[in-house]
Amino acid sequence: MCTNGVNTGQFEHMIEQIDDHIKLERHWVHNLAHMAGDAGLPTVDDKLHSAQLLLDEVRALLADAKDALEDDAESADGVVISLV
Repeated sequence: MCTNGVNTGQFEHMIEQIDDHIKLERHWVHNLAHMAGDAGLPTVDDKLHSAQLLLDEVRALLADAKDALEDDAESADGVVISLV
């Protein structure tokens, strides 16, 4: 469906692709944090775990954006074209 010139289905898919990418990066940051901890690098371990938490926040915001997309599309005042 298109709303105000935006294909909301494709838009949602792009948000999902970004989330998948962030999920993969979070996995690598998590692994590196444990490697640093095992190697006796506590400051690096702490910094990487902090980065991991920030990536979790990014993923939560992307989920919120995906939910908001539906709400905004339903309440949009512009032209709506639906596939029949």
